[in-house]
Amino acid sequence: MSSKRRVFEDLRYVHFVTFSCFHRRKLLSHDRICQVVLGNLREQLVSFNAACVGFVLMPDHVHGLFQFAESGDLGRFIQRWKSRSSYFAKQLFADGLHEYAYHFDGSSPFWQRKYYDFPIESREKLLEKLQYIHENPVRAGLVTSARDWRWSSARWYELRKSVGVPITWID
Repeated sequence: MSSKRRVFEDLRYVHFVTFSCFHRRKLLSHDRICQVVLGNLREQLVSFNAACVGFVLMPDHVHGLFQFAESGDLGRFIQRWKSRSSYFAKQLFADGLHEYAYHFDGSSPFWQRKYYDFPIESREKLLEKLQYIHENPVRAGLVTSARDWRWSSARWYELRKSVGVPITWID
């Protein structure tokens, strides 16, 4: 039996993706930065003809559930999303968030280089991961109810309120 990890990027699974801010800094603690990250997510979803099943932006990391129309798009999608959101977030730090920018050295990367991808192969696992990401802000003590976290798809699922990106349930 091979010890190599199976490569799922070329298959049409829903991908559970996680990536972090550089050195786990809490760079996503400002609303305007979160708006930039979600705006760029929305652009990449359209560009790649991808579906977002759910997401959460935490102060120092991101979780998302994505499915792509074309196999092999995951790596390019994540690279472009991270690159563009980093560029615009750094501009915000330099141009308008001076009081917030002292937490961030402009020469440092915004995101950690790598990301983690877990392929979802069943409806049960998809529901488990969706609940996990929605409860993340509750477990972190940021809110008492998942629907109260502004930077999550939980409000869409519980209240059908807009969350800044289109949410699509995959059966």
